Amino acid sequence: HREGPTNLAVRCGVSPRTVSRILARAGMPRLWDLDPVTGARIRASRATDRRYERDAPGDMIHIDVKKLGRIPDGGGWRADPNQSARNHAASHTRVGFDYVHVAVDDHSRLAYAEVLPDEKGPTCAAFLTRAAAAMAANGAPVKRVMTDNAFAYRISRDFQNALAALGAKHILIKPRHPWQNGKAERFNRTLQEGWAYRQPFTSNQARTDALQPWLDFYNNHRPHGSLGGKPPISRCKQPTD
Repeated sequence: HREGPTNLAVRCGVSPRTVSRILARAGMPRLWDLDPVTGARIRASRATDRRYERDAPGDMIHIDVKKLGRIPDGGGWRADPNQSARNHAASHTRVGFDYVHVAVDDHSRLAYAEVLPDEKGPTCAAFLTRAAAAMAANGAPVKRVMTDNAFAYRISRDFQNALAALGAKHILIKPRHPWQNGKAERFNRTLQEGWAYRQPFTSNQARTDALQPWLDFYNNHRPHGSLGGKPPISRCKQPTD
């Protein structure tokens, strides 16, 4: 299992700082320095020059898309760092990609995600509408939306119309500066570690079906290091009728 200091601290009944010291003394690398499938060290993504956090839930959400290879029935090829590239190519069944659309609230880290067939403008627009409704239902009415400069976000009339319907301001990051949308980037890694690569799935549908239960755990129960060990929902004010 891949778990960081905050989760391990809850399991062991000690503070996250104590767990971090023990892991550092043992020479253990940080999770975000490792490939989520193989566990091999990779170069960490660049951090933002200035860390920030919005003052209230819904002040800004971060939206992004993560492309995942679909799983053939039976599970297909399992990642093996010792297998040669030639054997990998010979054994790999190509079945296309899923597009995991994610939305993360800047203040609370509340997250919403869906597995969708593409990342075209109408798809991104419909996702934004559903994500904003889910955020509002949990006390985070959306005021601003941050995205990268993908065509579907920057040019698509459907996406711009969805923003206008919400009355939300669109904030684009600088080209070739993905770390400026860092909370979405970080959530994508958490999503891969906690859901997509947490266990071998025997079909693509099995992986898709596991997403919503994991999101419920993430939002309502999983301790978050940036929130003092509390889950994202703890920072949201539940709307009253």
